[in-house]
This record gives sequence, structure tokens and C-alpha cells, in this order.
Amino acid sequence: MERFDRCPETALDWHRSGKGAVLATVIETWGSAPRRVGSQLAISGEGEIEGSVSGGCVEGAVVVEAMDALADGKPRELEFGVSDQDAFAVGLACGGTVRVLVEPVGAVLPEDILDQLVKYRAARKPVAYVVDLDAGTRHLTTDGHDHAFRMDRSGFVEDSRTFVAIHNPPLRLIIVGAVHIAQALVPMARIAGYDPTLIDPREAFGSDSRFPGETILHDWPDEAITQLGLDARTALVLLTHDPKLDDPALEQALRAECFYIGALGSTRTHAKRVDRLTASGFTEDEIAKIHGPIGLDIGASGPAEIAVSILAEMTRVLRKGA
Repeated sequence: MERFDRCPETALDWHRSGKGAVLATVIETWGSAPRRVGSQLAISGEGEIEGSVSGGCVEGAVVVEAMDALADGKPRELEFGVSDQDAFAVGLACGGTVRVLVEPVGAVLPEDILDQLVKYRAARKPVAYVVDLDAGTRHLTTDGHDHAFRMDRSGFVEDSRTFVAIHNPPLRLIIVGAVHIAQALVPMARIAGYDPTLIDPREAFGSDSRFPGETILHDWPDEAITQLGLDARTALVLLTHDPKLDDPALEQALRAECFYIGALGSTRTHAKRVDRLTASGFTEDEIAKIHGPIGLDIGASGPAEIAVSILAEMTRVLRKGA
């Protein structure tokens, strides 16, 4: 998913309210299709829509097919060519082709499966929705498809008509320390698809004027992290240089499932950090989860380039593993 839209949740609400609902999903693309595989559009029986399968190029045609699907209770596999002119209108240089699966809720997509999907999403648990288009079977799974989960990549199982829609929780970035590097990192991370949260008890640092419109918690880091929670779709970045702020957050993160932990500081600073954590009872393997000094070694100079190196390292760990 490009972002954590609410198409499954909305479709379930519409279905349960008696309006009727259809979920349309991009299952394959060629060329410069406006939306990636796995993108969704929810359509109610009253013509309401949420989401997008093409950025506006073919939504009208999908809605018409959705209404027919609601009427006869049968799925549809649609294929559209997106013209160069239409593609340009949604910000692409050239057009492409998109295939869309249309599934009426209840008749084709069972309500109980959609309900379970919504519950997985609410709990921030990765899950795959698997459809065998030839057999007409549908189920959810959290097992297998490791590469698809890691890459956030929906698609067909090779040499099959089995489509796997990956529903990963949205990526989160928790930053401890509202310093100059954070001012560069937050907008970069947002562009890359993260939902950033800043933690800094020092209100002069974590101010609205320095981070307009951002979520800022002025609690102590360990208290804030307890409130936010850590999971396998969360990155934690520590930028304060202050053990009083960094260490309590680190101690929680090392025993959580967050996919990335990075801590600012020189090699000497990190060595002292390792000594403190060892004295606190952490094992060598646990401490090895910390990326310190933080970021890829790209010769970064200044806050913006350090932010680039941090985001690059986060991406490498997310997509390739530690």
C-alpha cells in the first residue's frame, strides 16, 4: 500500500449499514500506471467512493462495473489502458495498462474475512489477503510471502493466478531529540512514507515553531514510548547525545520488535553507550541491534546530509534486513 488508506474499513462499514459495498483492487500494471499494485477503491451501493485505482483516469468505469457486480453478486477482472493524455493529467510522463479486481462484499468477499482483515490492520499486524482467481477461494495469512511483506509488494505468485495483497501497517518513525537533524529528517521521512513522531521533554527544542504541524510529545522518552508502543513497522532514532534521554528509550527498544534502532554519536560515544547497556544486563546480541554511529557512511556533512544517511540506512534495513 502506498499509504494506510481506509478502504477495507470503509467498505465493511458500508456493507454493514446496508448500503452494499465493493472493493476494487489493482492486481497488475504495465508501463507507467498511475497507481501501484495493491491500491484500492471502495465503492458503496449509493455511489460513494474512497481511495483510488488510477488517480482518476478510470474510476468512473470501475464504479459502473462495481454497481453491476453488486447487482449480480459476481466478481470482475477489468483491464484498462491509460492514455498518455490521462496519465499526464495525474502527473506521469506516459500512460500504461492497469488490471483491476472488483469484489462485492458479502457475495464474493466474505464479510468475516473482511472483518478479520480490518482487525489485523487495527492491531498493526501484517497480513496478506490471498485470492485464487481460478478457484475463487479467498483467505488471510500471516505466514509465507516473506519477500512480499518486506518489500510492501502485492502481486501474483509466480506462474499462477493467485494474487496476494499485502496489508502492512503504516511505517512509523519515532525520533528522540528535536534537534537540527530532526528538522531535516522529519519531512524526508514523511515523503518516504513514514508517520513521524518527535519526543523531547525540552519544550524549547520540540516547539511548534521549529516543527510546524508535527506530532510532538514533551514527555520523558521512556514514558512516551510506552504510550506509543513499538513494533516491527517502527523505526526509533535517538538524536540527543544525552544518556538521560537516550538510554531509557534504548532499553525499551532493545527488547521490542522495532525494525530499526539508530543512535547518534561518535564511535567513542557509542562505545560508552555499549558499556552502560552491558552494565544494565543487556546481551551482546541485543546491543548489536543498535546502528551506532547512526546512518550509512556517505561522508555526510551537516544536518541535512546526516538525515539523508539515516533515512538511507533505515531503508536498507527495512528492505534488506539488518
